[in-house]
Amino acid sequence: MKRYYEELVNLPGVSSHEKYIRNYMRKHLEPNAEEIVQDNLGSIFGGINLDLEGPTVMLAGHMDEVGAMVEEITSKGTIKMLSIGGISPTVMISQHMDVILDDGSKIPGVVGAKPPHLLRDNKTQQVSSFDDFFLDIGADDYQHAVDLGVKIGQQIVFRNDYTVSADGKKIFSKAWDDRFGCAMSLDILESVKKEELPCRFYAGANVQEEVGLRGAQTSSFKIKPDLFIAVDCSPCQDTFTETKVGGTLGAGFLVRFYDPRAILHQGMKQFIEETAKANNIPFQYYKSMGGTDAAAVQLSREGVLVCTIGMPARYIHSTTSIIHKDDYEAVRNVILAMLKQLDYNKINEIKNNG
Repeated sequence: MKRYYEELVNLPGVSSHEKYIRNYMRKHLEPNAEEIVQDNLGSIFGGINLDLEGPTVMLAGHMDEVGAMVEEITSKGTIKMLSIGGISPTVMISQHMDVILDDGSKIPGVVGAKPPHLLRDNKTQQVSSFDDFFLDIGADDYQHAVDLGVKIGQQIVFRNDYTVSADGKKIFSKAWDDRFGCAMSLDILESVKKEELPCRFYAGANVQEEVGLRGAQTSSFKIKPDLFIAVDCSPCQDTFTETKVGGTLGAGFLVRFYDPRAILHQGMKQFIEETAKANNIPFQYYKSMGGTDAAAVQLSREGVLVCTIGMPARYIHSTTSIIHKDDYEAVRNVILAMLKQLDYNKINEIKNNG
């Protein structure tokens, strides 16, 4: 896997705080793009093959990770947190987090948990609601926290500990959802051979996916794709439940045939399946109860053909998630194979098969 993947997950960026990721994307899009496009919310893409008389294809990850914001600094110097994105409260207790100051530096903290000694009276309860958590940064009082640089509205991210598994095949990290998609966009743009593309192609990343698929709405309005591919991590159920449509680590990319906001167009489903089978790329079917940027883009203008190429990932929307290098290869290979076919005839065929 290219350096993009590790470098991107190490950056901080909850929704509306994506500037560090956007700056990274711009730096690495520019060497391979003919044009850089950025919308007013901050989503950014690099385009190639732009003089071609062909359809416009758009590939996107999303920049934002789940985390928190500083909601209040208490008189004791602890920080009340506002959750950004869907986070189960059960993953929060005793976790190390960093407050990202205005200059990009970090203040470390830990989410306070009551030790069992203070719970033995059967009256005191362990904190179990996100609204009741506090982040302890070691400040003595309110003014001490302010003097350290803490302000209302700053982002708070989980401390990362990027780690490769003992067998060398899996990688543990925060923010795979969806720095993986951001890195894949850079990877594809760098790898694709322009002369093999029958389409105009934009690759990049959207902002504010975790809080309502907002960036995808504005970026697709600006680029006006004929076909859109979202690359996003999807939560595997394989460690919890036996299911054929819940995602298994190492079993190939995910064909997201259903989620509540985007039922996969049947022509797109057939196209993805045929492409994967023709190129011996492993895949699995996936039913999701959450959405991706594809849901927002499909309703842009008069409607857009969309799909989500899913990267299996265990434990997303928590402090650490796990991906498999074999699945990375499957995601990358199927996207490259799809792009080589997407001329107007293929897009019309996909539409007619729906």
